[in-house]
Amino acid sequence: MTDPIRTLRSREVYRNAWMSVREDDILHADGSPGSYGVVSKPDYALIIPRDGGLLHLVEQYRYPVSERFWEFPQGSWPGDAGPADGTAEQLAVAELAEETGLRAGRMVALGRIHVAYGYASQGCHVFLAEDLTAGRPRRERSESDMRQRAVDAAGWAALVCSGAITDAATLAAFALLQMYDSGVRQTAPEGTVPCTS
Repeated sequence: MTDPIRTLRSREVYRNAWMSVREDDILHADGSPGSYGVVSKPDYALIIPRDGGLLHLVEQYRYPVSERFWEFPQGSWPGDAGPADGTAEQLAVAELAEETGLRAGRMVALGRIHVAYGYASQGCHVFLAEDLTAGRPRRERSESDMRQRAVDAAGWAALVCSGAITDAATLAAFALLQMYDSGVRQTAPEGTVPCTS
């Protein structure tokens, strides 16, 4: 299958240590010209720490929307680091320990999701962490005000219904967890996802 959009010209318009933005001149399938802005960021890992019937969450201030929200622990390699610096699972282990202090005796890859593929290339690798052992968090300076709590099913629902959880990746990860618990697994990391049971 050929791409319905053809790139005529691409130019980088912004870059820092965590992301870049490019603007592409494109040609649509019907021949009409257009432009597309694309944010390029490396994939990150999101971890669902589960201890029996409890899910561990962290809360932090999210600068772009000027509010605090609860979410599953998540993060990417720092600065210019990237996939060459380790696997997605190694990143998940590091982020879990950094943000919560928890260590997992068992990590299960639940799947990969796209974060905002209408304008960004970034993906998210979702892991379930179980057999947890408590420890001290090693948070970065930017996470110094992070809070942590564990919730049961009713607590999770209350946070979602109140708007305290709005992170798309956290909500999508919870859907992958529910599928996993019902015996359905994501089997393809890219494109159309066939599921197995």
